[in-house]
Amino acid sequence: KDCAAKAVLAHADLLPEVGPAMPPGVPLFVVPTPPEIAAAYPITEELCTPPADVLLWDDLVTCFPPRPDAPTGVISSMIYTSGTTGNPKGVRRLDMGSAAAQLFADMVRDVFGIAPDRVVRTVITGPLYHSAPNAYGLYAVRMGGLAVLQPRFDAEELLRLVEQYRITHLHMVPTMFVRLLRLPEEVKRRYDLSSLEWVVHGAAPCPTDVKQAMIGWWGPVIHEYYGATETGIATFHTSEEALRKPGTVGRPPPGGTVRIYGADGQVLPAGEVGEIYLWLEGFPDFTYHGQDEKRREIGRDGLVTLGDVGYLDEDGYLFICDRARDMVISGGVNIYPAEIEAALLAMPGVRDCAVFGIPDEEFGEKLCAHIEPDSAARLDAAEVEAFLRGRLADFKVPRSIAFEATLPREDSGKIMKRRLREPYWVNAGRRI
Repeated sequence: KDCAAKAVLAHADLLPEVGPAMPPGVPLFVVPTPPEIAAAYPITEELCTPPADVLLWDDLVTCFPPRPDAPTGVISSMIYTSGTTGNPKGVRRLDMGSAAAQLFADMVRDVFGIAPDRVVRTVITGPLYHSAPNAYGLYAVRMGGLAVLQPRFDAEELLRLVEQYRITHLHMVPTMFVRLLRLPEEVKRRYDLSSLEWVVHGAAPCPTDVKQAMIGWWGPVIHEYYGATETGIATFHTSEEALRKPGTVGRPPPGGTVRIYGADGQVLPAGEVGEIYLWLEGFPDFTYHGQDEKRREIGRDGLVTLGDVGYLDEDGYLFICDRARDMVISGGVNIYPAEIEAALLAMPGVRDCAVFGIPDEEFGEKLCAHIEPDSAARLDAAEVEAFLRGRLADFKVPRSIAFEATLPREDSGKIMKRRLREPYWVNAGRRI
């Protein structure tokens, strides 16, 4: 509805969900669900077959004569943001000319490790409606490579697929690394991963110990980028840089700019924490579909912010502290939940966690942690507090700790922190 679609295509098995949601006047064209998808999920044969009373995509195509000439212009798309901090927004590029297309090709080569002269065999580990997995899979196929779709991420299954298909390239997120590292040692040793040449990750902060453990296991094939649907790749670094600069998300590529701004709007020097603004020269500008004012709100001096807080070191490497809107102010002290989350993930028995601020009469906000334990773990709040006190300053130890059988997640694996946070603020009469 938001994108004002002129038509919608859907596999037959999705009709029960897609059909009732269709806006009036928009035609829905149905494609039989391929047997590979039916087997992967699995889906019954009845659901895979289009009903008799629907419009078929194949019928529509046969109604039009072949085009004698290739279409002009650059084909583009409008990917939606993940909606981590609000409703998803459609990112619409304003100019996708040939220069921008070449910039994309260079970025894919330098950051994703995908180029015409390389053999590319990949497993798509994330949802295809997210920009990075989508782009990674499409570029691999365009280069004549192999793309194996993993319907849902499973750590050991990924290792099996790497060995079976001699996978060379992967795009991942840190949560996947954590789950891989928690596999039993005999499982890790069971599979031949020597074919891996290029593993790139992004989308969320990666704890330093997790990054180092993955490099120790898979070798110096781990690369990291920082960016978003809006900006493309803003910074990048290799395994060697990760070991030399623990915690960094890298430096901007040629033509890229990263600046740190303080609350007064002034550019901050190296080492000082502020809001991160960035842009890559030549990258096509964008707007949010139907929300031009939101695009203007995030711009400054030709750069844009993703709402993250961090600093540059003296060598120009970027370090991210947290999202600006996730920062907790308790008794006038700024606290970045990502630091506490990284410490919690190092605790045996903690599968995943989310830390955020909740109302406190005395301090304004206090830290709250929601923890998803491993299935066999038996944790209590006192154990968690004792573990953290040996690693963090006292004011960074959460005052409220809750345990969840399963934390709410988006399909990309990101924890839906807003859903956890909102109930605490319903009767507070304020939002911060």
